[in-house]
Amino acid sequence: MGYLLGGATVVAAADLGLLQGTARAEVPTLPQPAEIADLSDLLTLAAAPTSQLITVTINEDGTASFALPRAEVGQGITTAAAMIIAEELELPVDKVHVTLAPARPELLFNQITGGSNTIHAMYTPIRVAAAIAKGALLQAAATLLGDSANALTAHLGQILAPDGRRVDYGRLAALAAKDKPEAVEVELKDENAHAVVGTPVNRIDALAAVTGTKEFTTDLDVPDALPTMVCRAPTLNGTPESVRNADQVRKMPGVTHVAVIPTGVAVRAATFGQCIDAVRALDVEWNDGPVAGLSDEDVLANVRSAEKVIPTLPSAPGSETVEGDFTFWFRSNSAMDTNSAIADVRDGRAEIWASLKNPNVAQGLIAEAIGVPLNNVTVNVVQGGGSFGRRLFSDGAIEAARASKAMGVPVKLMWHRADDARVGRTHPLATSRVRASFAGEQVLGLQQQHTSVETDFRHGLGDIITAKAADLPAGLGNLPFSQTIFLLTTIMPYDFGAVGQTLVETDTRFNTSSMRNIYSPDVRTANELIVDQLAARMGKDPVDFRLQFLRNGRLRTALEKAAEAAEWGKDMPKGTAQGVAVHVEYKGVTACIVEIDCRPETVNRKVRNAVTGPRVTKATMVIDCGRPINPRGIEAQMQGCINDGIAMTLTSSLHLRDGHFEEASWDNYFYTRQWNTPPDVEVVVLDSTEPPGGVGEAGVAAAAASVACAYARATGTMPTEFPINHRTLSFEPKPRTPPVPQSPTDGLDHTY
Repeated sequence: MGYLLGGATVVAAADLGLLQGTARAEVPTLPQPAEIADLSDLLTLAAAPTSQLITVTINEDGTASFALPRAEVGQGITTAAAMIIAEELELPVDKVHVTLAPARPELLFNQITGGSNTIHAMYTPIRVAAAIAKGALLQAAATLLGDSANALTAHLGQILAPDGRRVDYGRLAALAAKDKPEAVEVELKDENAHAVVGTPVNRIDALAAVTGTKEFTTDLDVPDALPTMVCRAPTLNGTPESVRNADQVRKMPGVTHVAVIPTGVAVRAATFGQCIDAVRALDVEWNDGPVAGLSDEDVLANVRSAEKVIPTLPSAPGSETVEGDFTFWFRSNSAMDTNSAIADVRDGRAEIWASLKNPNVAQGLIAEAIGVPLNNVTVNVVQGGGSFGRRLFSDGAIEAARASKAMGVPVKLMWHRADDARVGRTHPLATSRVRASFAGEQVLGLQQQHTSVETDFRHGLGDIITAKAADLPAGLGNLPFSQTIFLLTTIMPYDFGAVGQTLVETDTRFNTSSMRNIYSPDVRTANELIVDQLAARMGKDPVDFRLQFLRNGRLRTALEKAAEAAEWGKDMPKGTAQGVAVHVEYKGVTACIVEIDCRPETVNRKVRNAVTGPRVTKATMVIDCGRPINPRGIEAQMQGCINDGIAMTLTSSLHLRDGHFEEASWDNYFYTRQWNTPPDVEVVVLDSTEPPGGVGEAGVAAAAASVACAYARATGTMPTEFPINHRTLSFEPKPRTPPVPQSPTDGLDHTY
């Protein structure tokens, strides 16, 4: 059911106010909360009431337009949306133009990009809107051609009559338009007849991305918006007290303004290079931040003090216990595209341009921060170069608005890479303790307690939980935000008897975010390592053990396919090994098998200014994400998930020293590099008739856990800290004052 809306051309929308998808346990065992209703269900439920406000428009040139109320940050959802519309409209993909919608408060919770939910929530609304538009075109063509609409067919942007006459969509667009909204019933295209959806398609923005013509925030040409950067405190979240040399800095080449804002001192200049020079020249008296003087170990001790007693496990005659205590250090949540925003705040009004995954919340926070009415704030959503949860928060946009207001001129604010690492959002430091009991070949129970620095959910997901608490399974709506999300995303996929997984959070002093896949990479790494320990104690092969206890048929199929494709169990040299892990989330399943090389000649290899260590040499990822929209896009996402997992397990973390993170750029934050990424990667996308699920985060947990399991098998020692190299500081820290390093001038010396 949907609507034809009033307008000059055809505008069609879906009405899914009564759609309430509910997950069901797939096996007759006591299900966990996420098997009854998960985070995807919650987000889709919250989006449904305003789905009729999502429209597809037919233009007079025969193209279709769609303003996607989600953020494109490299995950390919604009391509997927274009494919869905093209399929239902019988229109070539290149004639579907997908843009990003600005902040639309009337959409309520239907404009949040997170939890790998976009396609799951929008697949049917987009199809309905496109199908209604096609139906209107058929009716208009029937009138024009003097034929029955049922006798006409749509094909490649034209309506065809049985006698060969045809009329294109552009001519029909105005004829099919309605003066006022009209309720319409529609029958969607048979999914078995899909010719576009399910076929590999290149991303619609691929050419622009690889040729450098794709526009991100700092590429936009907004009149009078000059480069702006912020000088920040030497301790995390410190604040400015006074500026001793503001007048001298204002006289530096290119500098136009210097202004104090709550998070630092903003400088505006003709170029970003001049901004960097000005930031480095500022002499500021700072107030210490809330974690001044603290180090990693201090924060870990605080987390340890919040740990609860693990419940008693079931026992039986001859039962034994396996346990592990794991630490996950802080990790940066910064994308390659730095945190940036353009703001023009003048005359009681504000206009913002930024990559934002919750622009409606951003609009409200900006209005509050600069003291203007909400209706006077316009927020334009720009494509971003990555997010990983970072862009759920509007830190940069708020800073830009404050700087513009203080200076009285438009600004093009960009965070330095040192800002991203040192004061950006982080994945929280956490511990995860797992204990399991078994007797003979039966696992009696498994208990896991995850204890963490607080994950900040003040970006819109918390609002959804508050609004939809009554719709959650009994009791969940009364829990804190973090525990609700933990329970809505955490599934133990094995039949392990009495299973319990709980979360305790503490310490609110850090800038944190739900980094790609939220809690699951840490939680699954910890419990998959214990699964391998159980298998070893029972004398079973790790894959065979998992297949014996899995209680999810789709996951069983994925694991069997992965084992076959990866040649599980093949002979491998000493110091190398395979590792396996599986995961259930986002209405889909993943199974990952990797091969790792921990031999000394590999671990100790030398690369200039690099962290090397163990290397994953092969990765096989199998995913069943429901009906696949674009298999090529899914493959790309899984490749990214594999590299994320490798980084989390082996190399990438932040080091807190004396109240400040030491990392100051990507050159000393060691995400997976070319010398660490596997040269052999295979991604298998399984066919499925299940509704489309999430993809963007789906493979991270299985990848991270499989690398940890492979490392344990190759070295004979179960790792307990992640990344495994965290205790070694593999770089010389850059100074904290000035807060950003001098721009390098020797780049050409390192080319090949």
